[in-house]
Amino acid sequence: MGTSIRWTARMRAVFRRWRGAPLTWLIVGGFVLMAATAIGTALTVDRFRQNAIESGRDNLESAVRLLARHFDREFEDFAVLQKSIIAELESHGIDSADVFRSEMGTLAVHEVLRSKASGWTDVAGANVFDSSGVLINSSKRWPVAEISIADRGYFNRLKNDPASQEEVEVVPGRFGNGPAIVFARRVSGPHDEFLGLVSRAITPEQLESFFASTGLGEESSIAMHHQNGQLFARIPHVDAMIGQNYRKGPPEQMAVFERTFVTTQLASPIDGKDRIVASRLLTGEPLVVVATKSLDATLATWRTQTKFFVTVAVLSVGLLVLTLYLIFRQMTNSLSVEKQRLDTAMNTMTQGLLMFDQDERLIVCNRRYIEMYRLSADVVKPGAYFRDVIQHRYDTGSFHGDVDSYCDGILNHVERTQSAIVETADGRLIEIKNQPGAAGGWLATHDDVTERIRADERIAHMAHYDALTDLPNRVLMRGHLERRVAELAAGKPFAILYIDVDEFKGVNDSLGHEVGDELLRQVANRLRACVSGNDLVARLGGDEFAIIKAGTNDQAELTALAEQILKSLRTPVDCKGQEIPTDASIGIAIAPDHGDNLDDLLKRADLAMYAAKTEGRRTFRFFVPEYDAKARQRRQLELDLRQALARGEFEVHYQPLVDLAADVVTGCEALLRWRHPERGMVSPAEFIPVAEDTGLIGEIGEWVLKQACTEAAAWPGQIHVAVNVSPVQFRSKTLALKVAAAIGESGLAPGRLELEITETVLIRDDEEALTILQQLRELGVRIALDDFGTGYSSLSYLHRFPFDKIKIDRSFISDIGEPEDSSPIVQAVVHMAAARHMATTAEGVETEAQREVLRQLGCSQMQGWLFSPAVPAAKLKQLLSAQAAAA
Repeated sequence: MGTSIRWTARMRAVFRRWRGAPLTWLIVGGFVLMAATAIGTALTVDRFRQNAIESGRDNLESAVRLLARHFDREFEDFAVLQKSIIAELESHGIDSADVFRSEMGTLAVHEVLRSKASGWTDVAGANVFDSSGVLINSSKRWPVAEISIADRGYFNRLKNDPASQEEVEVVPGRFGNGPAIVFARRVSGPHDEFLGLVSRAITPEQLESFFASTGLGEESSIAMHHQNGQLFARIPHVDAMIGQNYRKGPPEQMAVFERTFVTTQLASPIDGKDRIVASRLLTGEPLVVVATKSLDATLATWRTQTKFFVTVAVLSVGLLVLTLYLIFRQMTNSLSVEKQRLDTAMNTMTQGLLMFDQDERLIVCNRRYIEMYRLSADVVKPGAYFRDVIQHRYDTGSFHGDVDSYCDGILNHVERTQSAIVETADGRLIEIKNQPGAAGGWLATHDDVTERIRADERIAHMAHYDALTDLPNRVLMRGHLERRVAELAAGKPFAILYIDVDEFKGVNDSLGHEVGDELLRQVANRLRACVSGNDLVARLGGDEFAIIKAGTNDQAELTALAEQILKSLRTPVDCKGQEIPTDASIGIAIAPDHGDNLDDLLKRADLAMYAAKTEGRRTFRFFVPEYDAKARQRRQLELDLRQALARGEFEVHYQPLVDLAADVVTGCEALLRWRHPERGMVSPAEFIPVAEDTGLIGEIGEWVLKQACTEAAAWPGQIHVAVNVSPVQFRSKTLALKVAAAIGESGLAPGRLELEITETVLIRDDEEALTILQQLRELGVRIALDDFGTGYSSLSYLHRFPFDKIKIDRSFISDIGEPEDSSPIVQAVVHMAAARHMATTAEGVETEAQREVLRQLGCSQMQGWLFSPAVPAAKLKQLLSAQAAAA
């Protein structure tokens, strides 16, 4: 908002002082844009011209590279024939020209030449000449014609220069029409004496026909020259040019015949046009392939593009001129409208705004400023001095203080930004900001920030205090503790008491959240009453509180405080007409006795509280080092437990269920066992609670269900399997789907699967539990109520839920047969179950006397060490096989 205000005020000042400036900048910008368009077009056209030339050079280079590679292969094959013929001739061991003439001029040699030259398409085939230049043999005809080449330059060079082994020359043809390109090789005796030569010839047209296949386009040419400059072949073909020497002229032209590869631009010696030239020397012969294309032809496409770009540029400049004209006319018409809009924008701002020039005179003042302080528009108007404005505020009662001192303070620091919040007589908070102007003077904004500051204060309170109890929250407590830890160096101890309200969740679930919230408020009030003003009471969340007791490390004093807290909390609380008894578990950590690190102290107070809860609740415990060790052991157990399923460390053992009437095994209960690689067998009582706390019990329970169903599918058909279902699994709402998947994958009949649930899954949400149990019953599985009588037993469960069996807990079985035993309780349970058509199973049967009493009481099944402990699946199969054999 501050930025928009400054922009608005500055725009108004610019409008007032430089009314014509926008139009000036528009015209200048238009000319700059037109110049940029022209320059850009020129640069683009020049760049395209360079690209066209580069492309032409690339095409010529590719053409000569292709031709050179082709003719290198062709002439290499050409030379192979000559060399093979010379090798054949020299193999006769001829040492004089006369013998060479007589022996080489025979029909037999003609046949040899003809066989070697067959398949070649040169003009005259392979010809053999003696040392006088007379034709003595030929691969094409026999007898040979009387032909002499003694007048040929290549003959005389080969004859007179023993170092010269091959010559290439274009000569008038004697075997056909037109010129021929002759490739002649010297035949030497054993002592390098000249015996004759072997020649082959091709016509320029044969080379030119291949040149034509390159398709370089109009005004292009391809030629083959001897390295000495003599032209052998060329397209377009000109008879008069064949045999002419072009190794002359400027150094660039000479370089074509001297360097291995050349790409250049020069004036053609033939037609005088500027041409792009590319040449390449052949590797096996003293020949040069030269390709050229006129610069005019190369730039033909570029000229078309140039016309297009120039046309577009001219049209763009014309369009720009027209646009500038229309904008110029529109701006001149709208300047007055813009002035009105600026006035409107400033007068509708939520902030008061003033702008003063370097002479302390008011330039701009909006309506909000006048209304904010109830000033007169006749006094506060453009041209008024700063001191007059403040004096008017003083006179009208909106300014308190010394006018001159205030004005001097502002003017002495007008070159830098100033900000202050002042309170008016009516209690409003006004934020005043003064910012220096670019051309002297300053801009002042007055913003009523009363609501914003009050809201910030409320937010700050909410960030550090609990909304329900108005106690400090965890954030504020931590800041308080940081200061207390810093004071330890000055010898100021303190203690942390972690307080957890026992059984609060049961109150919340059974009586509702409104009652639970009221209970927490009452607990907070009682905790406040137990401490002094130097102590801090905080709510950490849920049903957890903390007290920071300052200035003591005396355990006796802290014990008295803990007992006072417990006594205070145990007094029943009246919550919306409900008398609710409460209690708590308290953990105490003392600084510096139990550490001087904040996080360690918090953790140790929490460990002490956890110890109080695990040791019966409704008490308090001071931290001792053993709690740390137990916590580490539990964390390690949790880490190992998370990996146990993936590593295959779990096993399912089975304890037989024995029919008391028939004394045979009719079912087995699946019991989970953990074979730890280092600790050996871990007791379920040790790891099952950890699995339930961490949520791993869901994944582990699903694995046990699938494993038990798979193994039970292989048992005899009358044997069923019982699997325990944890409260966590039961509340997942997908239990029925997972059971259906397990029996479907294993092929186990649904009636052979029995799911055992405890009473704890029924007390939270009867309707939801009933729905889940009905889903399971629809699958066809059996349902048993496990550990009946040990929890919140209610006879209404037996009426409302469709159980197939009740399992009587071992605590009622262990004393059967003794005086004052639990036989009446067991008998009552058996009679209730029978009345509801439910079976009963007694757990923990260890003696014959117990079995006999249970049989007399009418109990259906038993399980326990009397018959068999829980055994691995393999051993159970042996037991079932033995029973089947005995039957």
